[in-house]
Amino acid sequence: MNDGTPTQTAAETYLERGTTIYRRVSLAFLAAGIVTFANLYCVQPLFPIFSARFQLTPALSSLSLSVTTFILSVSLPIAAWISDVWGRKPVMVTSLGTSSALGIIAAICPSFTSLLVVRALQGLTLAGLPAVAMAYLSEEVAPRGLGYAMGLYISGNSIGGLLGRICISFLADHFSWRIGILVFGTVSLFLSLYFWRSLPKSRHFTPQTTSPSSALQAFREALRDRGLICLYLIGALLMGGFVCLYNYIGFRLLAPPYRLSQSLVGMLFIVYIAGTFSSSWMGRLADRIGRKRVLLANVLLMGGGAAITLLPNLFWIVIGMTVFTFGFFGGHSTASSWVGRRAVHARAQASSLYLLFYYVGSSVGGSLGGFFWSSGGWPGTVGMILISNLCAVILSIALTRIPPVAHTSTRS
Repeated sequence: MNDGTPTQTAAETYLERGTTIYRRVSLAFLAAGIVTFANLYCVQPLFPIFSARFQLTPALSSLSLSVTTFILSVSLPIAAWISDVWGRKPVMVTSLGTSSALGIIAAICPSFTSLLVVRALQGLTLAGLPAVAMAYLSEEVAPRGLGYAMGLYISGNSIGGLLGRICISFLADHFSWRIGILVFGTVSLFLSLYFWRSLPKSRHFTPQTTSPSSALQAFREALRDRGLICLYLIGALLMGGFVCLYNYIGFRLLAPPYRLSQSLVGMLFIVYIAGTFSSSWMGRLADRIGRKRVLLANVLLMGGGAAITLLPNLFWIVIGMTVFTFGFFGGHSTASSWVGRRAVHARAQASSLYLLFYYVGSSVGGSLGGFFWSSGGWPGTVGMILISNLCAVILSIALTRIPPVAHTSTRS
């Protein structure tokens, strides 16, 4: 019953672009993306160091990343289910805080085996943020501002990946890999505190008491839509190729004829800036001209960039990495926001399934690329990436022929 006190309509409580709270939420997710990807990918430039220090093959050294992404992927549906009961913000805050603390513990692991155990636990705790972030933004942000907000969150992912790789390469060269991981764990704790203080509670989320059977039913619903399935597979293929390139480019550039130092190889990851720009810019472009065209264009850009890295000149390798990274983050930003818009009811489950496929693609592509590198060198590695990219092109074309669901616009 209305007592005469002014109330807000449901539409007025959505976060509109240009408002103070919208900017605060966007910056909070920028920080969260930095924490997640800095901790997840900080070990990637260290594969050659792990290979030498622990007497490992390139494929085995990549397990320090693959085990984390695999455990993260299978934990995503569980984290999504918990968030339906416990709430979006508590799950994300817990995820960031515990994964940051585990990052500090990883710095003192005495062996590669113990490092893998801690990295596996980190994958478990990291799952809470990516499993819920897209659902929170899709629920709280007005549709016309969703693409930009999602793009800024993914920009945080690229900034975290950039800082993780560059800074840890520099610290490993001048101090040790342990110091690098310790620094990132400490900084991540402070950013996690900022996220906790800055992010408002959900306004459009109602906690649910769900049984495992009803949770499974929600996941089945998120698997019924052909369009969502295409998006899940595209995410897996793009991420598998992306991780493959960055896992093994260091082995190529540390060896003759380049013989770059660890710090210089780390500096090449500055091309991640292209991804930071691409994810937010492509998010706005998708809001204006439609996700179908933007997604396909980015998939093609990614394949073209991978092909350019086959050239022997270091300048063209960097250009190829830049184009490749631009296309990947633009494609990921577009596909992930599309999942949030296309899912009708089981939004958290659809988002977590997208990321499950995404990180399984990372684990499989990252480790499988080691065998292509060992048997075919860089041409073999790029060949695997291009095959994955071709499959993503086919799926992107198929996606353009699937009509949008009822609640999305014609530009879905």
